Amino acid sequence: MRHSLEVGFSFGLTSGVITTLGLMVGLHSGTHSKLAVVGGILTIAIADAFSDGLGIHISEETEGKHKAGEIWESTFATFAAKFLVALTFVVPVLALQLDKAMIASIIYGISLLAILSYFLAKKAGDRPLEVIGEHLLITIIVIFTTHYAGEWIASLFG
Repeated sequence: MRHSLEVGFSFGLTSGVITTLGLMVGLHSGTHSKLAVVGGILTIAIADAFSDGLGIHISEETEGKHKAGEIWESTFATFAAKFLVALTFVVPVLALQLDKAMIASIIYGISLLAILSYFLAKKAGDRPLEVIGEHLLITIIVIFTTHYAGEWIASLFG
């Protein structure tokens, strides 16, 4: 896979999982509203996908090493990966009761990141379990932090 596509895909997938899970968990613990969670997912899929795409675009331009076509490939790959990954989290929320959808989404998101981390570690010649553990630890921190942030916000305004 070309470097520009690899950068965009891996960044978009990672951001899609972590940002979407964080938002979902926080909204769920704060509102227990399926409408709020679905609305949040759709907002992340659109606004944050554009934001991440532009962020990668500017980052790649800043390096001064890439051709314009490569930069646009990274931009589009980031946007597409983030948008599509975020949208996939709508499926369990629409198909299941919200509590069960949250559990399914967390398992799904952690699985996606573990698979990506495994392939990145193998490509780099690193130990897969260490890389997977590092990435999943960050994800779990995000999940717990946003859960308690949602509860705290609900206690202040609910």
